[in-house]
Amino acid sequence: MFPKLIIDIDKLEENLNWLVNSCHKIGISVTVVTKVFCADKKICAMIDASKADGFSDSRIQNLDRINTTKPKQLLRIPMQSEIDEVVRSADITMQSSPETIRMSGESARVQNKLHRIILMIDLGDLREGIFNTETEKLFEAADAIIHDENLEFYGVGVNLTCYGGILPDERNLGKLLEIAEMLRKHYDLPIPVVSGGNSSMMTMLKENRIPEGINQLRLGESFVLGNDTSTGLPMDELHTDCFILEAELVEVQNKPSKPIGTSGLNAFGEHVEFEDRGEMLRGILAIGRQDVDPDGLSCLDSNVEILGASSDHLIVNLSNAKYNGRDYKVGDTIRFIPSYGALLKLTTSEYVFKEYLGG
Repeated sequence: MFPKLIIDIDKLEENLNWLVNSCHKIGISVTVVTKVFCADKKICAMIDASKADGFSDSRIQNLDRINTTKPKQLLRIPMQSEIDEVVRSADITMQSSPETIRMSGESARVQNKLHRIILMIDLGDLREGIFNTETEKLFEAADAIIHDENLEFYGVGVNLTCYGGILPDERNLGKLLEIAEMLRKHYDLPIPVVSGGNSSMMTMLKENRIPEGINQLRLGESFVLGNDTSTGLPMDELHTDCFILEAELVEVQNKPSKPIGTSGLNAFGEHVEFEDRGEMLRGILAIGRQDVDPDGLSCLDSNVEILGASSDHLIVNLSNAKYNGRDYKVGDTIRFIPSYGALLKLTTSEYVFKEYLGG
């Protein structure tokens, strides 16, 4: 059945083992981010059997799918409207609002649970967290945690790179460590976790530059795609082909390269300009923007050129490409490696089938 996503569990396991071993050597725990593959059952079973320290996801529905005794951590700041489900499904949340923290404590009391909170600090990327210079707001949120016996002040954390593109370094991570130490002294609490970030920490990890005291990383893209997100480059130590998209050709015809007629908006409200490159052998694959981000696909056949996509069709130039020594024809398949964004859409789409290797 096509289109299908081919998932190599063995390669994913090798990636995970390298990351976990590298982090554990320097006292850093690894919580694996499962959102990009929607907490796939088979992948999560492999993670659960590994030495990884926990699971992280931004969706409660995904956390609910994970069968594990390891801690489950909610990455996205929780909505107040979902707080009961959050406390039920997540052992740890990353929070910044005193009001939501207090609601978490109330829900934990009703559910007779101890809920752990990592207080998020904004160090300049301008996504979630209390801005690092807002000391009064920082203590207000911390007070909300420690004054509730059903909450544990579990740690402080930061997210870098994901929104503002700000890279982690010794300076901003040092600031996080200073805040953690200030809070420990003020409240006379251990506050055991300092969650330093995500796969953008890979360069610092390889260069042994992560400051001592950072003791948790939340790793997703490095695990699934083998990428260092601080550079956008693949890591030599990791597999980059753990996920492969395979799609089937439903049409192959020689056609002009430039549409004919008066040009207007396409189905997505875009005005697209086309270069006249003469006639070309054009193929249509049965997958489109509903299922994948076409800009995030890299074809394993370097002679196949992606021209564009509609909702249900991916259009490619096959003029310079061969399939087992002959021209491509209807019924042949083409394989692609997805980017993180493309993979996110592929795993979310119910129209993309899955095939597993190994495991």
